[in-house]
Amino acid sequence: MVSDNKHWSARFAEPIDELMMRFNASIPFDHRLARYDVQVSIAHVRMLGTQQIIARQVCDKLIGGLEQLAQKIAADDFSWQLSDEDIHTSIERKLIELVGEDAKRMHTARSRNDQISTDIRLWLRDMIDLQCKLLARMQLALVTQAERHVDSIMPGFTHLQVAQPTTLAHHLHAHCCVLTRDTERLNDCRGRVNQLPLGAAALAGTGFAINPQQVADELGFERLCANTMDAVAARDFAVEYVAVAALVMVNLSRLCEEIVIWSSQPFAFAQVADSYCTGSSIMPQKRNPDAAELVRGKSGRVAGHVVALLLMTKGQPLAYNKDNQEDKEALFDAADTLSSCLQVMEGMVATMKFDVAAMRQMADQGYACATELADLLVRHDVAFRDAHEMVAKAVKEAELRVVSLNELCEDYLPELTGLTASELRRALDVEQAIAARNMPGAPAPEAMQKLLGKKREELENTLRDK
Repeated sequence: MVSDNKHWSARFAEPIDELMMRFNASIPFDHRLARYDVQVSIAHVRMLGTQQIIARQVCDKLIGGLEQLAQKIAADDFSWQLSDEDIHTSIERKLIELVGEDAKRMHTARSRNDQISTDIRLWLRDMIDLQCKLLARMQLALVTQAERHVDSIMPGFTHLQVAQPTTLAHHLHAHCCVLTRDTERLNDCRGRVNQLPLGAAALAGTGFAINPQQVADELGFERLCANTMDAVAARDFAVEYVAVAALVMVNLSRLCEEIVIWSSQPFAFAQVADSYCTGSSIMPQKRNPDAAELVRGKSGRVAGHVVALLLMTKGQPLAYNKDNQEDKEALFDAADTLSSCLQVMEGMVATMKFDVAAMRQMADQGYACATELADLLVRHDVAFRDAHEMVAKAVKEAELRVVSLNELCEDYLPELTGLTASELRRALDVEQAIAARNMPGAPAPEAMQKLLGKKREELENTLRDK
């Protein structure tokens, strides 16, 4: 057994067991919330002074002491003790050392329950804002690469089989669209995060004449939590954020999978810069795209945190339960993982080199323009189903002869379709096929240039505003 001076220990006849103290303590990980906890305490104390719940001179003394602690925390000059249990206790202990017994008045009209929820929401709000900026930078890297490759032809795939010709710009812009939706989801989540729980106290509010709206205004919360019990019990905002983070990671992982495939020798579409590769301890020739593989692997880690938080929440009765202490490590790790992956991905994408000739060569394989040939027949009044069957027969013949569809233009295709060789060759021309798709969102260079220009302007405005 060890002695302790916990703020709640007067109720107990024996001190907390040392093993239980370590098991119970959150300070090894929640100390990263310290600057937010001080920020919340300053707003709370200022409100207590305004409402004349504590004397003005006491209010000023407490705020002065808290500002000193904020400076120490910012300078990494703050000692954390496991015996303090959590950051709230640690900061209050330090404040007592600075300003004396008046520091004990700071906790009037609040509980650690509403205090920690407020801290987490403030931290998470800042994290979402940072990650929206990182997503914008990541998209800008994709747009910059796409702008260089508006005319770079590559095969488009379905089932990882050559399907139709497209451009690298079109492909990269598709990933940009995915990340745009991810940003929208994060911003949507932010609105549910940005609600003030402080004032709920333990669960039923307080009998003191507090003014939570003053605190909300000072801390930048959009609105108050609607129910004091829900305010301290809710962790769905954290679950939602981690679920969104997991989806962002999955979307990054899909791009990483393509980078791994594209940089392999059978494809040879792309080369990841040396600064984002590693080698082999036994095979001297290896250049492994480890940055992409690590991001792909870390997506599973963040997805696991979603499950952990869901299971942490599912059996809890209202209101606050100690289970909720388990939210932070999963939440922190998910956020840290996503931030680091976005930063690495931005650099990797920005420095990649693409082999335009290799992409163009594969676009000629797999009968990528077969659909164009069927569309040509439709324009000559053949029903699409019949046109599809005719072109399928032509592909089968080409496979038997081990030739391209172009090489059937002199004999087999004119006889099959009734069209001239020159008409058929125009339909089978990859550049013509792409140029014909000049509709919004399609790969024609003119359409893509408009989309990319609009997206660049939007992203640059976003980054400028932040």
